[in-house]
Amino acid sequence: MIDKKNAITERTAGRRANTIKRGLAAALLVLVATYAAVAGYMYAVQRDLVFRPGGVLDTPQAAGLSGVTAERVALADGTHLLVWTAEPSDPSAPTVLYFHGQGGNLSDRASRYKRIVDQGYGLKAVSYRGYPGSEGRPSEAAFIADGIELFDRLEQSGRAIILYGESLGTGVAAAVAAARPSAAMVVLEAPYTGVADIAAEQYPWLPVHLLIKDPFLTRERIADLKVPLLIVHGTRDRVIPFAHGRALYDLAGLPKRLEVIEEGDHNDLWRRGLWERVQGYWAEVAQQN
Repeated sequence: MIDKKNAITERTAGRRANTIKRGLAAALLVLVATYAAVAGYMYAVQRDLVFRPGGVLDTPQAAGLSGVTAERVALADGTHLLVWTAEPSDPSAPTVLYFHGQGGNLSDRASRYKRIVDQGYGLKAVSYRGYPGSEGRPSEAAFIADGIELFDRLEQSGRAIILYGESLGTGVAAAVAAARPSAAMVVLEAPYTGVADIAAEQYPWLPVHLLIKDPFLTRERIADLKVPLLIVHGTRDRVIPFAHGRALYDLAGLPKRLEVIEEGDHNDLWRRGLWERVQGYWAEVAQQN
């Protein structure tokens, strides 16, 4: 009798164990399927997260920029890009080839452009592919190729060129500077070591470096720069932490300068003296050349 009861107990325990195993296996499959679905979704929409064009695009005049013209520039592949252009009012001043950040459009930066041209500098501010006023689709490869082509055309003027990158645009400016050492200077405002690195910090549970289409790995290009480099970063930047700017500075060769803006966040560096620091560094660079 006891053996029979033990046998029944063992069979019951076995059935329970099998039920638990099947439940765990089913739960694991659900987790794997959910993870795969989320990863697939993030892969599919990643460019919508990186590139965020939008807003109402004003004309330069409506944005308060006298002397700035809006041009539709045809590139070698037939794509037309919108470029806001101003000639230097000071014949000895350089032209700033400006690569903007991930969001909005050119007119969102009008106050910055006004500071540049009011100081006598020339301006070439490009609206990326897929952004208001421009044709095409955004991608890292396209942005860099377009930047190099625009640099080569601008260089024919014989004027010095400052490459300026803002946030997302720092990856473009650094890549153009690495490819074109004839640039007079490159400025990186709130730069990242890589868009892939930022994404990995935000989504540590995803294999970002395997999935990302546009990694913008500035950390792999910065050591190739032969151009005077100015990095400006705020210590309270929560979008691209200050550590990224510091890491790029450490990786870069000479000549270079890191301007640390204490208490500066991602979007207020111009209000905290950024442009004055750019002008100061340019005065030193120009004096040495």
